[in-house]
Amino acid sequence: MFIALVLALASSAESLAVSGSSSLTVNPIRRVVTMLQDMQKKVETEGEKEEALFNKFMCYCKNGKGALEASVEAAKGKNDALAASIKETSAALVQTKADLKGAQESRAEAKAAQAKATALREKESGVFAKDSGDFKTNIAAMKKATTAVSQGMGGAFLQTSTASVIKQLSVTMDMSSVDREMMTSFLTQGQGEGYAPASGSIVGILKQMTDTMESDLASITSEENSAIKDFDGLMAAKGKEVNALTKEIETKTAQVGELGVELVTQKEDLDDTTKSLLEDEQFLKDLERDCATKDEEWATRCKIRAEEILALADTIKLLNDDDALELFKKTLPAPSLMQLTSSAQALKTQALGALKNNGDFRLNLISLALKGKKVSFAKVITMIDDMTALLKREQTDDNDKKAYCEKLIDQTEDKVKELELTVSDLAKAIADAKESVATLGEELEALADGIKSLDAQVAEATEQRKEEHADNTATLSSDNAAVELIGMAKNRMNKFYNPKLYKAPPASTESTALFQAAPPPPPETFGAYAKKSGESGGVIAMMDTMAADLDKEIQEIEVEEKEGQKEYEQFIKDSAEKRANDAKSIEDKEAAKADLEAKLLKDEEEKTTTIKEAMATHEFLADVHGDCDWLLSNFENRKAARSGEIDALVKGKAVLSGADFSLLQKAEVHRHV
Repeated sequence: MFIALVLALASSAESLAVSGSSSLTVNPIRRVVTMLQDMQKKVETEGEKEEALFNKFMCYCKNGKGALEASVEAAKGKNDALAASIKETSAALVQTKADLKGAQESRAEAKAAQAKATALREKESGVFAKDSGDFKTNIAAMKKATTAVSQGMGGAFLQTSTASVIKQLSVTMDMSSVDREMMTSFLTQGQGEGYAPASGSIVGILKQMTDTMESDLASITSEENSAIKDFDGLMAAKGKEVNALTKEIETKTAQVGELGVELVTQKEDLDDTTKSLLEDEQFLKDLERDCATKDEEWATRCKIRAEEILALADTIKLLNDDDALELFKKTLPAPSLMQLTSSAQALKTQALGALKNNGDFRLNLISLALKGKKVSFAKVITMIDDMTALLKREQTDDNDKKAYCEKLIDQTEDKVKELELTVSDLAKAIADAKESVATLGEELEALADGIKSLDAQVAEATEQRKEEHADNTATLSSDNAAVELIGMAKNRMNKFYNPKLYKAPPASTESTALFQAAPPPPPETFGAYAKKSGESGGVIAMMDTMAADLDKEIQEIEVEEKEGQKEYEQFIKDSAEKRANDAKSIEDKEAAKADLEAKLLKDEEEKTTTIKEAMATHEFLADVHGDCDWLLSNFENRKAARSGEIDALVKGKAVLSGADFSLLQKAEVHRHV
């Protein structure tokens, strides 16, 4: 590397010597030493810059490692917190599901209580209607009879249908035996000859019977009103309970969904944090390895740089020694003396020839100076140097302006394209947003219609379930009664044919089991069947077959009832979940629609602003083209012309530099001759 450097320096020194643009009095080895010194400074400067970068990198290694370690510890802590939070959320989700199930069961029980109370109320209302109607009919008959007897029309009254009602009441009503005999005598004797009814007593008895029935009517009416009030209170309380449980079910259902989403989010967050933790740990290992490697590389670079600086210092010391300089003065070739015989006029002519036909008026001053008789070549050379520097500055300005124009035009055109693309993107975004808003509106309408339809389906399913339950309950009641009756018949036959198999029924069971209002308990086993000969065996076998068929039907109905109830509860649950999800979707979609509408308004405003900015940028680009197009079109021509002028100036200076050297050496040369 050092040998290549010396060769390059020697080649540069040779080129400088050939060009003749340097001072002829400078020892060529000085240029080599200067270049070596510049290289030494450059190496030292680069070393300082690299050291600053290395120090920054090592600072990053120190601080970055601490930050990464802190990040790793924070991620571990966050993972522990997320794991605990996931556990708590899971427990809360399980508890909420349990609460939801309990609320659903409580609501079902409350609705069952309402249905049972409604059925009982209907039955009591029917009994009251019948009893009150009978009382009112009887009271009317008694009043009619009282009026007739009071007016002496007892004989005619006994021929009416109302008298039959009075006869029946005289038998069934609670009264004294004397009154009953008197009423019976009045009602049965009729209006014969010599008949003189005790009108006053009969009227008193009739009024007493009327008062009793009116009292009884008032009593059952009061009981009915009290029963209605109790029923209304029960239904109101159960209704409030059902509404509260329904609200709780909806709340718990929403909480189940929210907790589920929160649980999934926490698990995803845990997964992301775990991945980030692994990446940070790996990056920490890589950082430690890279820092150690960089430290080793820096030590190697410092060693090589120190060796390079030492080599340059030794070379400079070797070449810059006084003895070495004296030796180089004696051995290195001196500047050429080929132009010693040239005259000053010839040099002027050559310099003018080099400067002519360049077309730059600023060279006329130099040409005019060369044409003068008492010209100072040093002054002309200075003018040439100034002109050369001026031309180079102009070229530099043109280069800078060309680069500036090209960069500005590219940036402006890119900005125009970017703004046009932004306008296009905004237009597309606006169209998409409008379409999305319309779609969300349709989806919201569809969801609202779906909720209405779902509520109607739930009501219809509830009514259908009530009817199915009523049918199944009636069928089960009939089948159980039939099974019990078959058992009683079979037990009765066993009492005669198989005394050992006979079982005595509980007291009052046989007379009341078939007339219970509530459904009977599950059928019991009435003893094992023992096959006997004769017709009794066939009858008992037939009874067993019938009982088995009924048991099978009972089991099928119970399974059907259970499955139907299960399907109905599942349908209600699914409907509640779907309703909650649809309500949540409506809320989310309304929020999304509002956000889209706000974004649409913002995009439309941004589009208007961007269009105005694009128009202003187009105008600015036109101004830039107006300022830069002429320079860009004529840059190469201007550069070539300026290069020609500089070349002419360099040649003229070379000629004049040779003339100056020749004049300085002329007297000495002539003395040698």
